[in-house]
Amino acid sequence: MDLVVIALTFAAIFVVELPDKTFIATLVLSTRFRPLLVWIGVALAFLVQSLVAVGLGKAATFLPTTWVQSAAVAMFVIGAIILLREARAHDAADDDEEEELAAKAGNAKGFRVVLTSFLVLFAAEWGDLSQLLTLSLAAKYDDPVSVFLGAWGALLAVSGLAVVVGRVLLARITLSLLHYLGAGVCLFMACLTVWEMTR
Repeated sequence: MDLVVIALTFAAIFVVELPDKTFIATLVLSTRFRPLLVWIGVALAFLVQSLVAVGLGKAATFLPTTWVQSAAVAMFVIGAIILLREARAHDAADDDEEEELAAKAGNAKGFRVVLTSFLVLFAAEWGDLSQLLTLSLAAKYDDPVSVFLGAWGALLAVSGLAVVVGRVLLARITLSLLHYLGAGVCLFMACLTVWEMTR
């Protein structure tokens, strides 16, 4: 385990995921259901998705290093572009997204809340930017345990924030600002990878 890789992964995934639909979905679900049950369902969805991403990233380490590093740079640049586009379009779509997620949630109690939260987040996040970045980081650092801990920890923190202080946070910080910040992190990671390739 490498604490630097854990911290770097945590920071990258946290900043990218905070303005994402994960935050909104968890916030909406926690306003409809018991927040702890929502968070458990969301945490389990992220556990599975992080394991899959890290597993695929580990498999990618068997490819030539230049291919892996080039793919990581491409993923980071694509991530930055996606976040920049979402930043511009996000403000207008906020209300529609919340209504759509609330409709998916329906009415559930107890274990069904956990299952509903798991299914909503699992479906919404499959192939998401954070999962692709986790895959890239696992391939880049060839340290699956550290990347997994950093990525899952970041996802748990984002969903925990949504459950606890989501509405207050959204009243103070615009999601488009967080998208720009996430795009900056992706560009930084792309530059860092290019620098490592040229050393």
